[in-house]
Amino acid sequence: MQTPASPADRTWDDLLQSGTGPVQQTFLDLVRNTRDTVGYHPDIVWGNLQTPEYAAAMLRLVVDFHEIPADIEAGVAARTARAQYIGQGGRTYHVLLGEQALLTNIGGADVMRGQLRRLLDATVLSGLSLGIIPARARLQIYPGDGFSVFDDRRAEVEGFRGAETITDPARLAVFRKAFGLLQSSALYGQDARDLITRVLAAT
Repeated sequence: MQTPASPADRTWDDLLQSGTGPVQQTFLDLVRNTRDTVGYHPDIVWGNLQTPEYAAAMLRLVVDFHEIPADIEAGVAARTARAQYIGQGGRTYHVLLGEQALLTNIGGADVMRGQLRRLLDATVLSGLSLGIIPARARLQIYPGDGFSVFDDRRAEVEGFRGAETITDPARLAVFRKAFGLLQSSALYGQDARDLITRVLAAT
């Protein structure tokens, strides 16, 4: 008889079959144990900054698409709990969002307005460097998947094909290079705030 895999050995896709809660709790543990995070999210808002309403709407889409248990409340609680680590314990976060992340309609206009206001507040958070890549910015690299890199030792990439964990140093170097090139097209500080404000006014 085959021995069941321990929770630590289960992949993101395996965990997802039990609902959003186990995946989000395991990801929260990863965030808690990481000191330095960089991430690029071209078309949705970074999970650590999602409002409860945005997170609930996003996880509802995940549940419906993958036909998994609808434990959305548990998933939202674990996902939004990531925000508590921003600015705590010397952790640093450098995150790039594509302008499309401000425009992609998750949950409707009211949800998006609340989410955009959250992003405005986040531009001044200690320990977080938040850049926005304008839709018309000239890119120095072709567009690719969103990703997060944790302590320069592990990258997480997620899409329709499933989630992928990357730890090979040569492959991690590709993500570091991509992030540097993407960063050169991003707006920060007041310029980023102005862009978010314009999108909010039109939402």
